[in-house]
Amino acid sequence: MNTILTVSELTKDIKQTLEGKFGQVSVQGEISNFKAHVSGHWYFSLKDANASISCTMWKGFNNYVFFTPQDGMKVTVNGKISVYPPRGNYQVDVRSMKPAGVGELQAAFEELKQKLAGEGLFDEELKKTIPSFPRRIGVVTAIDGAAFRDMISVAERRFPLVELVIAPARVQGSGAAKSIVNGIRGLEKEKNIDLIIVGRGGGSIEDLWAFNEEIVARAIFASKIPVISGVGHEVDFTIADFVADLRAPTPSAAMELATPDKNDFFAFISEFSYTSTQNVVDLCSESYQKVNNILNSYGFRMPLDLVRRNNQLIDSLTFKLLGNIDRKFLLKKGKLDLLSGSIESHNVSKTLKKGFVLVKQGDKFISRSKNLDKKKSASLKFYDNDINVEIKK
Repeated sequence: MNTILTVSELTKDIKQTLEGKFGQVSVQGEISNFKAHVSGHWYFSLKDANASISCTMWKGFNNYVFFTPQDGMKVTVNGKISVYPPRGNYQVDVRSMKPAGVGELQAAFEELKQKLAGEGLFDEELKKTIPSFPRRIGVVTAIDGAAFRDMISVAERRFPLVELVIAPARVQGSGAAKSIVNGIRGLEKEKNIDLIIVGRGGGSIEDLWAFNEEIVARAIFASKIPVISGVGHEVDFTIADFVADLRAPTPSAAMELATPDKNDFFAFISEFSYTSTQNVVDLCSESYQKVNNILNSYGFRMPLDLVRRNNQLIDSLTFKLLGNIDRKFLLKKGKLDLLSGSIESHNVSKTLKKGFVLVKQGDKFISRSKNLDKKKSASLKFYDNDINVEIKK
C-alpha cells in the first residue's frame, strides 16, 4: 500500500492481469459506432442494455468476414482482451466475427431491401431490356465453380455462336462483394458486351451474402449493360435479384434466358422454307388458272369474228361519216349556185349589151333626169365604148 506506482507501471500491471486472465473470449452484443478506417481496420463498440466495450479488428482478420457489419446488428466476436496504454483503455482485439444468428442476417437483408426500394433501385420502369440475340455475354462468377461450367454447357447447347467473356470473381467469403463489383465494372469497359450475367450456385444465406451487399446492388443498378442475376436455387432471393434487370432462379436458367435456342432457328427456317415454297406453288397455280381462263374466253376462242365485227363497225361508221360529208357538200354547193345566179342576173355588162346606156357625171351615175346637171358634160357608157357628150339646152 505504501508503494507508489507510476501511471505506466499501473497500466502495465492492469494490462498483464487482464490479458493474462482473458486471453481468449467470445462476446455477443450489438454493434455500435462502426467505422471502417481507410487503413482497412475496423473500429466499433459492442453493447447490451447495461454496458459497452470497445473493439478493434485488424485488416488481416476482417478480410475473412463475409458480411459488412452495420450498426444495430447483433454479432458474436472471438478475440482477446487488450489494453491500449496511451489512453488506458481496454478493448476486445477481435479475431473473428459472425452474426449472432440467421435472424440477424435476415434483418439486415430486410433493412437494405427497404432502403434500396425507397431509392427506386427496384423500379420496373428503370430496368433495361434484355437483348434477344446477344453476340457477347459477360459472366461474373467463380471460374472454377460448377455454375460456370453449367452456363457454358447451356450456351453451347442453345446458341453456339455466342461468345462468353468471363470476369472471374470470388462469390463467397471475405472480399467477395468487392470482387463481384470489380467484375461488373471490368466488363463495362470491354467492347461490344451485350449482356452481363451475375451469379453462383446454391448455398446457405451466409454463402450467398455477397449478393446481398449494398455495393453489389449499386454496381448492378449503375451498369449501362443489362444484367441478369442467377444466384442460388429457385427458392433463394438476394438483393441482387431485385436490382437486376431480370432475375433467373439459377445460373443455368440465367443462360437459358440470355440465349435464343438454335432449335427455334432451325424450326423457323424449316417452316419458312415450307411456307415459302407452298406460297410460290399457290401463286403459280392461281396465275395459271387466270391465264387459262383468259385463253378459254370467247375473245380468244373466236379472234377472227371479233376482228371482223370490229372492221364492220368501222366500215359502217366510215360510210355514215362520208354520207354526212356529201350531203353537207351538196347543200353548200346549191347555196353557192343560187348566189352565183343572183350575182350573174345583176351583171352590168349583160344589161349594156341589150342596148342600155349608163350616164355618169363626175364619179356618180345619173339614174334620174332630175339629177342631171345640164351645165356639165356627161359620160355615156355603152357596151362596147364610153363617149363624152356636151349637154345643150
